[in-house]
Amino acid sequence: MPKAAELHLGDKTIELPIVEGSEGERAIDITRLRSETGYITLDPGYANTGSCRSDITFIDGEKGILRYRGIPIEQLADRSSFLEVAFLLMYGSLPSGDQLSYFKNSIRQHTMLHEDFKKLYGALPKDAHPMAACSAAVGALATFYPDSLDPRDPREVEISVHRLIAKLPTMAAYAYKHSIGQPFMFPNNRYDYVGNFLWMMFGNPCEDYEVDETVRKALDLLFILHADHEQNCSTSTARLVGSSMVNLFSVISASINSLWGPLHGGANQQVIEMLAAIRDEGMTGREFVERAKTKDDTSRLMGFGHRVYKNFDPRAKIIKKACFDVLNKLGVHSKLLEIAVELEEIALSDDYFIERKLYPNVDFYSGVIYNAIGTPSNMFTALFAIGRLPGWIAQWIELHTDPDFKIGRPRQVYTGPNETEYTPLAER
Repeated sequence: MPKAAELHLGDKTIELPIVEGSEGERAIDITRLRSETGYITLDPGYANTGSCRSDITFIDGEKGILRYRGIPIEQLADRSSFLEVAFLLMYGSLPSGDQLSYFKNSIRQHTMLHEDFKKLYGALPKDAHPMAACSAAVGALATFYPDSLDPRDPREVEISVHRLIAKLPTMAAYAYKHSIGQPFMFPNNRYDYVGNFLWMMFGNPCEDYEVDETVRKALDLLFILHADHEQNCSTSTARLVGSSMVNLFSVISASINSLWGPLHGGANQQVIEMLAAIRDEGMTGREFVERAKTKDDTSRLMGFGHRVYKNFDPRAKIIKKACFDVLNKLGVHSKLLEIAVELEEIALSDDYFIERKLYPNVDFYSGVIYNAIGTPSNMFTALFAIGRLPGWIAQWIELHTDPDFKIGRPRQVYTGPNETEYTPLAER
């Protein structure tokens, strides 16, 4: 492999170093491009631009590979737990028994919210989207905990990290309870992390509630699969906002808003809405697929295709199996699952989708599971945010330990008018 690439601009030639990652990924280092040539690169959507070096997550979109800190996602999904994966992502290795015990106990101690948060939720409309509520609540943490805002103080960072991991499920559950007019449920320390969230979501003061182990395991699995995914939109948001040296609470509030978008985490809500629309209109999967292929029709087949994966999304394979397991163990007959399976079978055998490499992605079956366990569709993305939180934090921590740290400041190619004289108001 060459050590440098040569760039010829007129009669000038410069060398740009080649950087190679541990999995053979190659990049041309253009750090000196503007200073030496006066040129910048133009790359809408940053599809060909590497913004950092990272040790956290590896993806091979052609082969359908996803690994956290080198460990295949299939192994973590089968053997690990969400909090163990969170520790792995944030601290760089799997925890020892003592480390995991300390981490879990610390999280358990921070799950409650200040009572004044009830006033914040009470000020929101009943139909406020949970993602808006969660973003606002996370941002408000900076006002409740001014003692842990320094992004370069290791102890303050640890406290903020543990507070966030612990409190986001409480915030999400409170957003749901507020929307349906039920009282907030305090966290219950007899449950584990995921069980506690289910208790706060579905429990009520009028009757006993027992967490279903099948549901708990399925949700823990979904959180693991969502935990990180390299430099996606919301993760890049965390890095860009974090590069200003703002506190972690503000960073995560911004990332939650980024994830909310329908082209990002909001896609899982769109999948279940698509499946419900097919069911309600009495269509077959084939009829909907043919409609989606028609240029003049606005119908879209949601949950297929991915910006990175040009093969099967490895998370989708795991979620599909989990989906069948959950529904079978719960004894749930789901018309939505039947439609999803039909759509997948059609798409995987249809030349239109094969040529475009439109395989099922992580959103396709996750919504069916959320729906089966009683989660309203507007909460899907909030659950995604709980799962993705450790990845955002891990990327933020890595950003602040990067020797090349600097505030993010992309360039642009200006295409507006040239210098123009100001026209007084009376002459316009």
